[in-house]
Order: sequence, then C-alpha cells, then structure tokens
Amino acid sequence: MLILYLFFIAYILAVNFYSFLLVKGLKDEYSEDVPDKSSDGRLVLTGFLGGAITIYVCMFVFKYRLKSLFLMLLMPILGVLNVYLWVIAFRSGFTFFVA
Repeated sequence: MLILYLFFIAYILAVNFYSFLLVKGLKDEYSEDVPDKSSDGRLVLTGFLGGAITIYVCMFVFKYRLKSLFLMLLMPILGVLNVYLWVIAFRSGFTFFVA
C-alpha cells in the first residue's frame, strides 16, 4: 500500500511541476497581439490531470492571461475538484483501484 501512496504523491508533484513549467514557457512566448488558443487546451488538460491549482497561482505570479474568463473560472473549479479527489483517494486507502 505504501508504494501506491508514493506513486500517487510522485504523480501529483510531477503534474504540478509540469504545470509550472508550462505556464512559465507560455508566458515567455506569449504576445498580446495573437493569443494562442492551443495553449488553452494544454492548460485545461493539465488542469484536469491535477495541476489546476498550480496553473491558477502561476497565472497571477506571471501575470499571464488574467483577462481570459474561461481560464479564470475553470481553473479554480478544477482545483477544488482535484483537491476533493485527492482527499477521497487518500482517505479511502485507494481501495477503489483494487477489484
């Protein structure tokens, strides 16, 4: 059971580290004239995978896409969903993964 907890913690850390690097990289190549819609898809996918809180915080730290209503509403909702699922997973002892 301990190894499953360690894998899950490593997954959470890896997704959040990737989220940080993604927002930082997008901020470096972002131009106000031509917003890239494919970057929204990558951000949303990474948010669904567990990095929504990091994306939301990094958006404020790097002042990136703060006027995007879609991202400013979706990331907090995904963040709450991520935390809820993490709490459920750790409290249940991951028994829902075992058949």
